[in-house]
Amino acid sequence: MGIELVPPTERVCERCGRRDEWDNETENWVIVGKSGSATCIHEWDINGTHDPINETA
Repeated sequence: MGIELVPPTERVCERCGRRDEWDNETENWVIVGKSGSATCIHEWDINGTHDPINETA
């Protein structure tokens, strides 16, 4: 049995609602649509429901 780390593929700011998705081609976060505020500090939900650990058989 092994453990694989699975990074998140999207994130949403809890303050302004900005939504980002991970772009594998550029290896960077990209903003989805015209959401959020340019002056927001961005409070990403790092304690959310995403589980980065995938146990493999």
